[in-house]
Amino acid sequence: MPDIRILSAEEARAAIPALSQVLADCVAGGASVGFMQPYTPDDAEPYWRDVADAVAAGGNLLLVAELAGSIVGTVQVGAAQMPNQPQRGDLKKLLVHRSARGRGLARLLMEAAEQEARRRGKTLLVLDTATGSDAEAIYPRLGWERVGVIPDYALWPQGGFCDTTLFYKRL
Repeated sequence: MPDIRILSAEEARAAIPALSQVLADCVAGGASVGFMQPYTPDDAEPYWRDVADAVAAGGNLLLVAELAGSIVGTVQVGAAQMPNQPQRGDLKKLLVHRSARGRGLARLLMEAAEQEARRRGKTLLVLDTATGSDAEAIYPRLGWERVGVIPDYALWPQGGFCDTTLFYKRL
C-alpha cells in the first residue's frame, strides 16, 4: 500500500537524492516539466534545493508517494500567491517514476494535494500540462476542467515545441 505524506523542509532536504531520481526518470521518459535531456539526478538537485527552501518559507507544499519506504512520486502546491489571490494555488510537477506507474499513485497524490490545499483555505487550483501527454488524460478523470491550449508554450525535453493545456479545479 502506498504512503502519501507531506514533507517538512528538513524532510524535503533529506529526500533530495530520491526526488532527483524521480525527476530525472520522468524527464528521461519524455515528460515536459521544464527540463531538457540529457538530465541526470545531479542536474535535478539544485531544483529540489530551491523547492525545499520554498517549503521552509511556506510558499510550497511538497507531497510524496512512497512504496516500501522509497519515494516514487511527488506533487507540489504553490500556496504563496499575490495578495489578490489568496484563494488560489498552483499545482506543480506531478511526477511518478516510470517503474511505479499504473498503481494509482498520481490519483492518490492529487487527492492528497487537493485535500491539503483545501485545509489551508485554497478554493481554486490551477495547472498546466503538455498537450497530448499521458498526464493530460489524468486531470479530467479527477474532476479538473480544461480551459484551453496555448501553442508552442515550451519544448519537449528531447526538443521540439510543445503546446500546453490549462486546467482548473474548484475545491
